[in-house]
Amino acid sequence: MTSDRSTFVPDLASETSVPARGILSQTVADRDGVQTVLFAMAATEQLSEHTAARPAIIHVLQGAGSLEVDGLVREVGPGAWLAMAARTPHAVTAASPMVFALYLLPA
Repeated sequence: MTSDRSTFVPDLASETSVPARGILSQTVADRDGVQTVLFAMAATEQLSEHTAARPAIIHVLQGAGSLEVDGLVREVGPGAWLAMAARTPHAVTAASPMVFALYLLPA
């Protein structure tokens, strides 16, 4: 539910479905310099190492996988949360069907 001053989503993970193959991304909100993008990844899919021009937060909502940040690999599951400075190298791999929210913050 969105108004001029707020956006409310009762269950963020339910806003998407994991594809049989590949990666699905969709912008859920873009307000006041904060962009929220929901990712759904089939098992074994990977976002190869990349950087973001803005500070970012990854919040795992469903499934399991790994986050590689600055060369350090962390196994993750529901509830895992990672904050990164702008231009931090990172990669995401889904071990099982996985859903995560990416919050791109103001620079």
